[in-house]
Amino acid sequence: MNFSIIRYILGWILKIEGAFMLLPCLTALIYKEKQGFIYLAVAAVCVLLGQLMSFRKPQSNVFYLKEGCVATSLSWLLMSIFGCLPFVFTGEIPSFTDALFETISGFTTTGASILSEVEYLSHCSTLWRCFTHWIGGMGVLVFVMAVLPLSGGGGDIHLMRAESPGPTVEKLVPRSSKSARILYGIYLGLTALEFILLVIGRMPVFDAITTTFGTAGTGGFGVLNSSIADYNVFCQSVITIFMALFGINFNFYFLLLLKRFKDAFKSSEIKAYLGIMAGTIIIITVNISNYYTSIFEAFRHAAFQVSSVMTTTGFSTADFDKWPELSRMLLLAVMCIGACAGSTGGGFKVSRMMIILKNAAKEVRSISHPRTIKVLTFDGKKVSNETVRSASAYLVIYVLIFAVSLIIISFDKMDTVSNVTGVIATLNNIGPGLGAVGPTGNFGDYNTLSKLVFIANMLLGRLEIFPIICLLTPSRQTINFFKSLSRKRGKM
Repeated sequence: MNFSIIRYILGWILKIEGAFMLLPCLTALIYKEKQGFIYLAVAAVCVLLGQLMSFRKPQSNVFYLKEGCVATSLSWLLMSIFGCLPFVFTGEIPSFTDALFETISGFTTTGASILSEVEYLSHCSTLWRCFTHWIGGMGVLVFVMAVLPLSGGGGDIHLMRAESPGPTVEKLVPRSSKSARILYGIYLGLTALEFILLVIGRMPVFDAITTTFGTAGTGGFGVLNSSIADYNVFCQSVITIFMALFGINFNFYFLLLLKRFKDAFKSSEIKAYLGIMAGTIIIITVNISNYYTSIFEAFRHAAFQVSSVMTTTGFSTADFDKWPELSRMLLLAVMCIGACAGSTGGGFKVSRMMIILKNAAKEVRSISHPRTIKVLTFDGKKVSNETVRSASAYLVIYVLIFAVSLIIISFDKMDTVSNVTGVIATLNNIGPGLGAVGPTGNFGDYNTLSKLVFIANMLLGRLEIFPIICLLTPSRQTINFFKSLSRKRGKM
């Protein structure tokens, strides 16, 4: 394993995080908050450590999938640990576990919180809390690749494969670094457009910035305890639309920029994503129509909640935990499905679900017609056996992690609905669940062990399990080291 390239990447991650922390420092300067000195100190430490780690360039720039997975997993852990320190040192979230939970929830764009009163946070901490969504939405390693080509041998695609959501990863252009710059260009463009529209809708500038960060990263941290409920209808409508837009595969926007409209709109994943969203909105609108004064109001709330939950953003305009059982179950279903691959949204992913369902249908047909040769296709292209195996393995491991997590947190004295939806919400990077962790609740009442389980689930969900497993799997060098050590002990 190329440890030097991993060290180099981690060094750059720390330096970039330190640079990002200058934004809350600037916010503290504007609002004259003393907490800004804490952010400045942590930023300085990040830059200093990052410089020490990346001062010496790696002997070889070539790395493979193993290095990519390890570098990705360690990057997110390191980023989260240093990212939570300002919350601890300012005393706004004094518990390290709680601060780590909040920070990982931010970076993984989950939006689950342990805070019952978010309005008591300083402006700089509120901005940093929401800014973590924007950083984690596209992926910090994709940002590193955009500004710093890491591998001359094409190994940087392994970083994209380890960090990007979905069963497959496609480069927009031959060079991964250029693909990363295009992705971030689209990301910045959509972010700027939403911010402008929210300001036009008379949302306060600070609220517009933080809300845009939460929407773009499909995270869902708000600046008000009521989330988005207290803003006007125009702003809620803008957020509804942009949550749905950020849940679409960014390849779609790239094809639109190239004016390849036919190729863009023939995507079966996007059709399925929009179809599921539209169908769910219609059913829930009818189901909750008696809860509101007009069908338009019911539609508006249904559209917002479905868009928020399916894209795993986590904003809310209504307490959907009080809706009829049918509406709650439909929201739970789209929670699990999630958004498109290659988007900032989380969840199981529409494309992965479609591949598994198509493969299941193929196996059923093969039982009835054993001599028929059926090729599995997706968007007119043959799906490789590797992709099918990966999707199936992901489902098995996903169910296993869900079951183990549920058993562990069941030792906590919380109700079943809260436990089940809490695991679903964290593993799918959604944010709110039902019951005690619903849109008006939080995860603060769980004990430390349960919070650690939720933290692990958020990381596993964001990195889609395999990079974390790869990190925990010992390398051949490590195994050989311990073997040689045991031999030496045996001779003594």
